[in-house]
Amino acid sequence: MKMKPFFDIFAKKEKSTGDNYIKKIKPKLKVIADYREKNSLVASEIINLGLEVEFENLKVADYIVGNVAIERKTVSDFISSMINKRLVRQLEELQQYENRLLIIEGLEEQELYDDKKDFGVNANAIRGFILTILLRFRVPIIFTKNEEDTAGYIAVIIKKKKQEPSLNVKKKSLDKKEQIQYILEGFPGIGPKTAKKLLKEFKTIKNMINTPMEKLKEVIGKKAGIFKIVEDEY
Repeated sequence: MKMKPFFDIFAKKEKSTGDNYIKKIKPKLKVIADYREKNSLVASEIINLGLEVEFENLKVADYIVGNVAIERKTVSDFISSMINKRLVRQLEELQQYENRLLIIEGLEEQELYDDKKDFGVNANAIRGFILTILLRFRVPIIFTKNEEDTAGYIAVIIKKKKQEPSLNVKKKSLDKKEQIQYILEGFPGIGPKTAKKLLKEFKTIKNMINTPMEKLKEVIGKKAGIFKIVEDEY
């Protein structure tokens, strides 16, 4: 006599957690990542969640998820790119996407406001820059604990966004005035307002550099001291 399979009514059912749900997504959904993210733990965590990662040479953003462009920064990279104005350019280029995000990663290991470590940037300067990102560039910011947390956010986004990604974007080309202003903003402490003030007064960078320090101080005050660096030897 053939026995029927025994069904154990007391067997524990597997809990359906958020992570388990992500892992069981079928078929695999695809995340496009910049090739420089190949060695990132974020990419490997995304794969561990059952998602497919395709590496490409992205002109803009670090990850493309559906129609969402994501720029990822560790805390230290965020601070350094804030100082050298690199993030401003990246945020401008990110405007080509209707849906965009900035992920600041690593709050579990490094504090965002820490005047005593790394670059020693004033906390209010960081707060002000974050507000600029939100209000001027209209880019939402997500703060994550670590690489695993970042991957978790990307996995949740891909469940909500199933449109094909647009790769028809390009690096922003600056016109001549923007190029000149961009060079001046490369000096520490020289922001857009100060750079425009100098260019309005002296017209060219050459004229400004050849101007006596006392005259520069009349225009922009103590900030003029940074231009002494042009006389220093490498």
